Amino acid sequence: MIAANRLFISLDGLDGTCKSTQCRLLSEWLRTRGYQVTQCNDPGGTAVGEVVRDLLLHRPQTLSLACETFLFMASRAQLTAEIIRPALEAGRIVVADRHLLANVVYQGHAGGLDPNLLWEMGRLSTGGVEPNLTLVLDLSVDRARARRQRSADRLESRDADYQEKVREGFLAEAARHPDLIRIIDASGSIESVHERICQEVGHVLATSSGT
Repeated sequence: MIAANRLFISLDGLDGTCKSTQCRLLSEWLRTRGYQVTQCNDPGGTAVGEVVRDLLLHRPQTLSLACETFLFMASRAQLTAEIIRPALEAGRIVVADRHLLANVVYQGHAGGLDPNLLWEMGRLSTGGVEPNLTLVLDLSVDRARARRQRSADRLESRDADYQEKVREGFLAEAARHPDLIRIIDASGSIESVHERICQEVGHVLATSSGT
């Protein structure tokens, strides 16, 4: 049983919002305050997960929407069993670069699957292990694309209409679950966004410690 005061944080948002950088900065910030931190990527993070990540993001073959969805879920199931759950049970804070919300938004709101069904599938795949807090880095599609400093992967290469639906999906889910999902304006500098993230996480830490 995972202790109720253990913290699992995920960062999400469009590619190009610097979420990977912010995951690293948040992990470093937590470590300077004496916390043990496990940082991971979803999909990926395990030997099995890295194979699935490569298949999902970097292979040219066409995948059906259902196949794509189940591959993400499978990678997350292994990541939870091998990395996330053991870390939480050991009292570590987990910081994840994406988690279940990404499936709900990319394959649900933008892809056309039922978001509610995806939430249920995701809970089954992780045995109910979910983030205490998800921070969505919000940025316009055009600005996010302009910030991206590498070639687009299979999902990133989808058209602007799909990416707009992704952004709208993140905002919609945050409105539905304001206690678990918070929107962070990612239009500022890396430093200012990091400061805002630390404020949100600091509040959760204070609440969970009872201070």
